[in-house]
Amino acid sequence: MAVYTDVSEDALEQFLTRYNVGQLLWCKGIAEGVENTNYIMATDKGQFILTLYEARVSETDLPFYLGLMNHLAENGLETARPIRQNDGVIYSQLCGKPAALIEFLEGVALKSPNNQSLFQLGVQSAKFHLIAADFKLSRKNALNLAAWRPLLASCGDNLSHIAPDIKIGLQAFLTDELNYLEANWPQNLPQGIIHADLFPDNVFFMQGELSGIIDFYFACNELYAYELAIIINAWCFETNGELNITKVKAFFRGYQSIRPLEKVELEAMPILCRGAAIRFLLTRLYDWINVPEDALVIPKKPTEYIRNLSFHQTIENFSEYGIE
Repeated sequence: MAVYTDVSEDALEQFLTRYNVGQLLWCKGIAEGVENTNYIMATDKGQFILTLYEARVSETDLPFYLGLMNHLAENGLETARPIRQNDGVIYSQLCGKPAALIEFLEGVALKSPNNQSLFQLGVQSAKFHLIAADFKLSRKNALNLAAWRPLLASCGDNLSHIAPDIKIGLQAFLTDELNYLEANWPQNLPQGIIHADLFPDNVFFMQGELSGIIDFYFACNELYAYELAIIINAWCFETNGELNITKVKAFFRGYQSIRPLEKVELEAMPILCRGAAIRFLLTRLYDWINVPEDALVIPKKPTEYIRNLSFHQTIENFSEYGIE
């Protein structure tokens, strides 16, 4: 989440006349994240999230994203629903941008998730995959393997200052990795709709229980096991850079209690973890270089994912992650 587009009080009040959500009381921007403009707002009927979709989110994808959120909520996944306008439309325009109003979801993102948190995340991730399998729309992963080399090129050639400790230079390090991934990426694994951005700030907890999943704007059709690789990267490394194997074990126990993994999915985990690491490394690198100076946004440093990628390059078998 972030704030790129300023919304005046008059414009917001006019926008809200399309909804049956009451009178505006207050509204403030949310600085976390990097993709869309987000505000939290309150009316005399409750709290809501207002999202304006910026350039990286195509308006043509909104029926998929918002429809998927509805489908998941209606079928038992803990998540927030989009609010429909009085005429039934699920999104419209605000300040020249596509915009939607979303239910406010109670809970907080965890700063220090524990093994129980990871187990619950595993359960909900598997439920997500199974419930989403019945959703009728589909969306190609716009940040798949084929997109990574052009994304690196868009970051420019002067990257040495980002990671000066890499002897061959960051550009060469990433190019070598892309060469390996393109030659070895797994084929024919089970796939369907995944969230594709299940970071801790997109999962809420209340009193130790997982209360909801948010931010579906990277959701796409992709390998199920790739989702698990993203979660290993996002949830299971400690601040000192070490992989917490007990967290990995807890997550996979939760996931496989709902959807047992095939052997080929487990065997592909080391390369999928490398792919997940470079995908977020590259998008963070791009945003670090290109984020507008006047945006109310906190860009995330790519160095964490350089460290993760270097670790995954040493792994030869999925059992080294502690996966059983």
